[in-house]
Amino acid sequence: MRSSGMRLGAAGLFVAVILGLGPWSATASAQYFGRNKVQYETFDFQVLRTEHFDIHYYPEAREAVEQAGRMAERWYARLSRVLNHELNGRQTIILYADHPDFEQTTVLSGAIDEGTGGVTEAFKRRVVLPMAGSLAETDHVLGHELVHAFQFDITSGARGAVGGGFPAALAMPLWFIEGMAEYLSLGPVYPQTAMWMLDAARRDKLPTFRQLASPQYFPYRYGHALWAYVGGRWGDPAVGEILKAASVTGNVAQAIAVVLEINPNDLIADWQESIKGAYDDLVDRTLGPEEYARVLMSPESGSGRLNIGPAVSPDGSMVVFLSEKDRFSIEMFRADVETGKIEKKILKTALDSHYESLQFINSAGDWHPNGREFVFAGVSTGRPIITVIDAERGRKVKEFKIDDVGEIFNPSWSPDGRYIVYAASVGGLMDLFTLDVETEEKRRLTNDAYADLQPAWSPDGRWIAFVTDRFTTDLPNLDWGNYRLAIVDVETGEIVAIPDFPEGKNINPQWSADGSSLYFLSDQSGITNVYRIGVADRQIHQVTNLTTGVSGITALSPAMSISAESNRMVFSAFEGDRYTLYTIDDETVLEGGPVEPPLAEVSPAVLPPADRPVGDVMALVDNPYLGLPPTTDEFEDTKYKAGLSLDYIAPPTVAVGANRYGTFVGGGTALFWSDILGEHNLVTLLQVNGGFSDIAALLGYMNRRSRWNWSVAGGQTPITPIGIFYADEGEGVVSENFVRFRQISREISASL
Repeated sequence: MRSSGMRLGAAGLFVAVILGLGPWSATASAQYFGRNKVQYETFDFQVLRTEHFDIHYYPEAREAVEQAGRMAERWYARLSRVLNHELNGRQTIILYADHPDFEQTTVLSGAIDEGTGGVTEAFKRRVVLPMAGSLAETDHVLGHELVHAFQFDITSGARGAVGGGFPAALAMPLWFIEGMAEYLSLGPVYPQTAMWMLDAARRDKLPTFRQLASPQYFPYRYGHALWAYVGGRWGDPAVGEILKAASVTGNVAQAIAVVLEINPNDLIADWQESIKGAYDDLVDRTLGPEEYARVLMSPESGSGRLNIGPAVSPDGSMVVFLSEKDRFSIEMFRADVETGKIEKKILKTALDSHYESLQFINSAGDWHPNGREFVFAGVSTGRPIITVIDAERGRKVKEFKIDDVGEIFNPSWSPDGRYIVYAASVGGLMDLFTLDVETEEKRRLTNDAYADLQPAWSPDGRWIAFVTDRFTTDLPNLDWGNYRLAIVDVETGEIVAIPDFPEGKNINPQWSADGSSLYFLSDQSGITNVYRIGVADRQIHQVTNLTTGVSGITALSPAMSISAESNRMVFSAFEGDRYTLYTIDDETVLEGGPVEPPLAEVSPAVLPPADRPVGDVMALVDNPYLGLPPTTDEFEDTKYKAGLSLDYIAPPTVAVGANRYGTFVGGGTALFWSDILGEHNLVTLLQVNGGFSDIAALLGYMNRRSRWNWSVAGGQTPITPIGIFYADEGEGVVSENFVRFRQISREISASL
C-alpha cells in the first residue's frame, strides 16, 4: 500500500496491500494528497510477551490482542517449519485497534493511506498493523507481515545485502517478496488471485519473467500465483531454498535456476501453460457480464477504470458509486442509471480536508427511502463519522460523530428513515449497531468476537440481514469458518442463520423490493456470482455465472446493490484488469435459475497446478492447532518502557591527504537511534577534519509522544578558510604567505 505495495526506499519497508488495489494503488496513496500526518491521540502502550513475540498494544484492544498473540505463535510454528528457519531474537509486533489509529503511528514517519493493511520495516524488523475487524482477516495480514519478518531475518548479513547493511530482501522484486508472503499466508486456494489469473489468461496477458517486475502486473496476485505453481510442482521447501539462494547471490533469476534447475523463462512458460490449461474450459462454461446486464460505468462510458461501491436509489433511477475517474483521487459520483451519464461529483475528497477517509475499500453507502438523501461512513480528525448528504446538490445535511468505536462500515437506512444500522470496529472486533437519527441514541445489536458486517434493513423494518462467521468459526481454536448470512430480529435481538452455501463466502446481502428474497454474492463455485434465496422457501437460485466474477477491491468489498422499489440491480465486475459497473433491468434475469453444477473437477479457486499434492503450506494453513497456545495464561503483560536502540549507521567516510603544507586526516559518520514505538528519536553526527578543533558534531532529539511534537538540537560546525598570497618584495624576492582563519559556529535550537 504503499505507495500501495511499494518498497519505501531507504526506510526499508514492506507493506501489505489490502488484498487487491493493484494498478490503482497510486490513486489510493494520492487520495488525501498534501495533508499532514496528524497524531490525534496519545496511546498508553503495554507489552504482551509470548514465547517469541513482544506485542505492543493499548488497553482498548486487549481482548483482540490476546487472540493475536496466539495467532502469532501459530504463524511462527508454520513459517519456521516451511522456511526451515528460526528468527534471531524476539520479534516485535505493534498492533493498533483500527486503521485510523494505525495511521497515527509514530513508528513510521510518512503518511499511511487507507489501503495499507500492515507494514514490516527493516531497521528493527518491526511488524506494524491494525486489527482488521474480522479476526480471520487480521490473521491473514499478520501472517503476511510475519513472512516479511522471516524474509528480512534470512537475508540479513548475507552477501547480497543492500547498502547500509539492510536485508537483501529489500532489493528483490516485489512479485518475489510480496507474492511469497501471500502464498505462505493464504495457501494455494484463493478465489481472488484465481480471478486475476483467469482474466489475464483469457486476454492472453500473462506476464513474461521480465514483465513480472513491471507495475502493470500487481505483484501480490501474480507473485502469489507463481509461487503456488512452484510449490505445487517442486514442493514447498523450494520456496525457502530459493529465498536463501537469492540472499547470497542477490540475483533472483540465478537462484531460481540453481534451486529448480530450470531457466526462469522456461519456468514462466510452463506456468503460463498451466494456467491456460486450467482455465480454458471455464471460458466455455461461463458467460460475460453483458449476457445478463448492460454496461453502466466504464472508461468507454466516460468513467474511470475503478468503479466500485454501487448504491442504487430506491426508484432505481440513480446510482452513487466511487471512482478514480478524475485520476487524482477516489471520489463519490452520482449517475443516471438509464443513460449512464455522470451527473455530479457529490463529494470531492481531494479538496475537502474534512474527510480523511471514505472507507472506499470495505464500505458502501445507502439511499434514504425518500430518494433524496444519501448516507455514508467516513473518518474525520481520526474518528469515525456517519454523514448524510443531499445527493442532488452534494451538500451535507447531517453528520454524526460516533464515539467508542474505531471505524464504521456499510450504513443502511431503516425503511421509515428513522434509524441507521452499521457495522463498527470496537477494540479490533466487528459488531452491529443502530443509530436513532432524531435522538442520536445508539444501540449495540451484537457484542462478541465473531465478525458481523454488511447489514441491510428489510423492507418491513423487522429484520436486518448481515454477514457473519458466528456459525462456522471455532473461536477457542481460532479455526476460521466461511462467511454466512444471518438475520437479526430488530426488536428481540434474536439471530437466525440463513441456509446459504456451506462452502465459500456468502456476503453483501440485499433485500428484494417486496422482502421475499435476499440477493447475495458467493464464491462457492470458485468464482463470485450473484445468487437469490427465497425467504419463505429457502431455495437458492443462481442469477449470474460469470467468467471472472462480481467483485470489489477485496474479497469482502461490497459489490452489488438493488433498488428498494423497482428491483433494479447494479454490480461491479472485474474484467480486463478493471472494475466495471453493470445494471440488470430485466426482472426475469433477477429471478435466476438453478444453481450451476461444479464448473470443473477442481475448483477454479485452486491455483495451478491443479494436481498438486497436499504440500507443507496447504497442510499448515489448514491446520489450526499447530503451534497454537491453548490459552493466554502463559503470556506476560508489562507496561511499555521506552529505551533507545540503534536504527542505522550512515556509511563511515575516511579521508587521508598530504602535501607540502602538511598532512590531513578526516572522516565521520552519523548514528540514528529510536525506541520501539518511534516516540523518541536521537541523531548523533561526528565529522573530523584534522585536529580536535576542527571537529563537526551534532546531537539532536525529537519527541513524538503526543500531538505536540518537539525537538532540540545542538552542535558545532568549524569553518576554516585557507588562503595563500604571494608578494613581490623586490630585488628578486617573492614571499609566500599562508593564511588560515578559524571560526567555530555553535548552536542550540528547539522547535515545537
